[in-house]
Amino acid sequence: MFDDLSEIDAANAVRCARTLLRRPLLRADGPDGELLSLVYRHRAALQDLFARTLGYRLAVERRFARLYKSGPGADDSRGVLGMSPRGYAYVALTMAVLTGVGRQTLLSRLVADIRAAAAEAGITVVDDVADRRALTAALRHLVSLGVLHETEGTVDAQAEALITIDTDLLGQLLTGPVAEATSPDQLVALAARPGPRGVEHAVRRKLVENPVVLYADLPAEQADWLRRNQRKESALLETCFGLHTECRVEGVLAADPEDYLTDLYFPGTSTVARIALLALPELLSADPRPDGRHAVERAELRSVCEQLVEDYPAAWSKQFTEDLDRLTDEVLELLRRMGLAVPGDDGWLLNAAAHRWIPQPDGDPEREAEPVVVPEVPSWSLFDEETA
Repeated sequence: MFDDLSEIDAANAVRCARTLLRRPLLRADGPDGELLSLVYRHRAALQDLFARTLGYRLAVERRFARLYKSGPGADDSRGVLGMSPRGYAYVALTMAVLTGVGRQTLLSRLVADIRAAAAEAGITVVDDVADRRALTAALRHLVSLGVLHETEGTVDAQAEALITIDTDLLGQLLTGPVAEATSPDQLVALAARPGPRGVEHAVRRKLVENPVVLYADLPAEQADWLRRNQRKESALLETCFGLHTECRVEGVLAADPEDYLTDLYFPGTSTVARIALLALPELLSADPRPDGRHAVERAELRSVCEQLVEDYPAAWSKQFTEDLDRLTDEVLELLRRMGLAVPGDDGWLLNAAAHRWIPQPDGDPEREAEPVVVPEVPSWSLFDEETA
């Protein structure tokens, strides 16, 4: 893929490709912004790489680089953490309002215009705590993207603030075919359609963007293509993006050994992540279904969580242990976002890939540690007698 580049330039191009997958909107003043000059240098090779392998369009300028990915379709597991559906609605409304604002505006005027646009779109606006939090989360997200700059004050303060709009970046945010769609559902479907190479691009996008791809979740045509091209795809993903794949009977797992190409870590250090990890052995103890998945009822998971809380009461955060129903929902949501659990007809289904995270003991817990013997080092004493 990088045959025309030297070994060093090829390694730098792979590094840039990985960065763009992690940060599709790369800015000089944002995270990993120091790589923008390297992206600009290798822009031709990177544009060819993404077009051929994934069917993605890459726009590169001096100030930013924008990788236009396909939409997630019906999969909502890769959204912004902490962003509610109303928050996403406010993001869309804010972007629509910003197109006619200009370079600067006051926060109060921007909020008033957003709520007026919501009313025009038929969205009920209730000025309560939840609504204000959703609007603040939307504005804060646009600040993190570099579209909004807090020139004076902040977007989440009660006082007035002066906001500067980066209109160049604003025009780079939308990726879906808005002009072609006549309904929200059609917009989602059009944004998720495969690339020019059809099945090849559709499957490869899933391998790059999702940690686990199961044959049972793929259409028959895509599953057959992946089975035939497992080895070739494994070599391609490692060469172009540094991903290591594990091929099993149930599907393919694409892992990043550097843990860079992920926005969600598992196992983790939080109460929810640790309880989810410790609950796996019990949840996977029963025989799997013919497709390799394990059926789990919510009540069963709640019982396992309750037992873990009782066994180690001082190890968890009280905000979760005091509400077991919330803890159970958070664990399920984490497993779903990781691609390890999917909703079934009568509960949840744990994927076979969850077996790789079953914790293993380091050794025999009853084995006593051997005492450390410190050898005596001879030294002189002030009271030693001299020998003739």
